[in-house]
Amino acid sequence: MLSFSQLDLSKTYTYADYLTWSFQERVELLKGWAIKMSPAPNLKHQQVSGRLFLIIGNHIKGKPCQVFHAPFDVRLPLSADATTADKINTVVQPDITIVCDESKLDKHGCLGAPDVVMEILSPGNTKREMRDKLNIYQAAGIPEYWLIDPEHEFVLLYTLTTAGKYQSSLPFVAGDKIESNVIKGLSIIVGEVF
Repeated sequence: MLSFSQLDLSKTYTYADYLTWSFQERVELLKGWAIKMSPAPNLKHQQVSGRLFLIIGNHIKGKPCQVFHAPFDVRLPLSADATTADKINTVVQPDITIVCDESKLDKHGCLGAPDVVMEILSPGNTKREMRDKLNIYQAAGIPEYWLIDPEHEFVLLYTLTTAGKYQSSLPFVAGDKIESNVIKGLSIIVGEVF
């Protein structure tokens, strides 16, 4: 298929289907449902993404972790039998992804839960999409999820508890310092991001 408009949006798809698509549009699979991503991010989004990528990249230099920016496929097997392309039905492209377990990386991206994902809100993001992604990241066991709002200049940090549920921070705003609970020593001053 060459165009997103050719998809039957009443049916679900797998990663095997996803690999056959050659769309110009960016697409994610959320529990099998094909979701067309927003158009190219705006300037503020790209500035925030670039700053985060540089800060994280400098921090993890010489450490076993690697940082990636979108587009970068993260395949999340949400069930025990979802181990092959024809069974995996969730593929996301977080704005920033940090992976410390090299065995999860392959030529297609990341297979399994990264250590940290960061999503930067764009005007095109819907509340439902953001709720669905939070639930997917939680179900996949991603230890830390950052939700960054460039328009209102705040960051929410979700940390996975031992019960497998996300616990949210209060919003981090200008003047605050965010300390990662997963990437030791990674601290980011909110004002430097925006």
